[in-house]
Amino acid sequence: MTVGSALPSRGGHARALEGRTTPANRGEQEAAQKRRRTRRSSGSANGRRRRREDYDVRFPTSLEQHGSDAMHTEPDYSVAYVVIETDGGHEGYGLTFTLGKGTEVVVCAVEALSAFVVGRTLQEIVGDFRAFYRLLTCDGQMRWIGPEKGVIQLATAAVLNAVWDLWARVEGKPLWKLLVDMVSESAECRHVQMSAFFSYATRAAVQTFTGVSSCQEPRKLVSCIDFRYITDALTEEEALDILVKAREGKCQREEEMLRDGYPAYTTSCAWIGYSDQQLKEVSVTLLHPFKVKVGADLQDDVRRCRLVRQMIGPDNTLMIDANQRWDVQEAITWVSHLAEFKPLWIEEPTSPDDILGHAVISKALAPLGIGVATGEQCHNRVMFKQLLQASALQFVQIDSCRLGSVNENLAVILMACKFHVPVCPHAGGVGLCELVRHLILFDYISVSASLQNRMCEYVDHLHEHFKSPVVIRNACYVPPKDPGYSTEMREESVRRYQYPQGEVWQTLQATRGHRT
Repeated sequence: MTVGSALPSRGGHARALEGRTTPANRGEQEAAQKRRRTRRSSGSANGRRRRREDYDVRFPTSLEQHGSDAMHTEPDYSVAYVVIETDGGHEGYGLTFTLGKGTEVVVCAVEALSAFVVGRTLQEIVGDFRAFYRLLTCDGQMRWIGPEKGVIQLATAAVLNAVWDLWARVEGKPLWKLLVDMVSESAECRHVQMSAFFSYATRAAVQTFTGVSSCQEPRKLVSCIDFRYITDALTEEEALDILVKAREGKCQREEEMLRDGYPAYTTSCAWIGYSDQQLKEVSVTLLHPFKVKVGADLQDDVRRCRLVRQMIGPDNTLMIDANQRWDVQEAITWVSHLAEFKPLWIEEPTSPDDILGHAVISKALAPLGIGVATGEQCHNRVMFKQLLQASALQFVQIDSCRLGSVNENLAVILMACKFHVPVCPHAGGVGLCELVRHLILFDYISVSASLQNRMCEYVDHLHEHFKSPVVIRNACYVPPKDPGYSTEMREESVRRYQYPQGEVWQTLQATRGHRT
């Protein structure tokens, strides 16, 4: 199967979507969807990537100040959304998160990377995933606009997220289960409640796609990781050793997650643009612990932290997040004034690139019992390596769409385990909660085997736009059971919110003059 391209237009939106917004073609769309479903149930899973579509999808969250913080005061939560299809009819969906302006630039970067994916079989990619990852991130010309950082790294995440989604769909498993089964010790453990995961639509595909996940040794998973530049912190053999040691009790931990879920915390109650009344209204309906955005005004931060602490009581966990607002000494002074509210951590106190600055802040705040958390804007595994080596953070905040997809997140999760630093992912934007739950489940079941000081961020908006949205029960993430990486968006949402031609944006620009 060969992938052809549905290239974005000069404006950054896909030609493949043109004409989909009128009622006249909806019957044709439904027929096409039916044909795709038929192909998915009967086609070969090991087909070549035949087609790729890229979409610029934006949600006008700035209208109600959702997502606002001290540095990003009017974000429009957005995604560069990628769909790849094999000539066997199987599809994979990927995305990366942005804040509105610039999403079209990421879409162009995705287009530039498409030549590395189109025309390859899934077996060719995942059979030597490390080599493919390096091909994608280290092309002799393309790497000059990185390497492994900035817009090109965001595009890499979107493309590889689609590949991982495709792989998990073909195997008939949610991504976390695909990862867990790669390091399973026994057939009994590999099939923990597997009847809950396999769908009838994917059974035929699993039977035809041989040789990808039949090897259940940890080496298969480790072979997905590029260890270049991090072997002074973590070698391949050390990674294997971590995974082998974590096998003890693994089946029980998987059953525990299926029963109880993974602990979550919320940021939804305290966006910096929210009024006190909004904060009070949403906090009563949300889970604990809480995170409060700070950094714009010290006296206002004191007032808001006091308000939240009064609402949640003295024993519930509180975190604060400055979103890179301060210089190093300013961060130390500012957070010291907030120490009375007993925050567990200060998140992103300074520039995300300042490794040594984070180390200074970390050392200064340690006597106050306040840790440093960062990572949502760390471009790559090398930055995390340096943060860990410098003891510059006490909480690792991986991001499913900032790093180079699952491959690079695996490297960081394993490094964090070696350095005994808990992983508490960033998950605030569009789709981030959907994706990162897979990674954190894998971390607990197959790597860290610990829930001490560990929790995953949850923000209660925009989940309705996904086919497999997050489910929170008893303040915990419920493990997803649908095959894939939970990256597929609803077609209606893509159509309505595509920028700038989607009907939502057309209406906003016509009636309210919403900024573009």
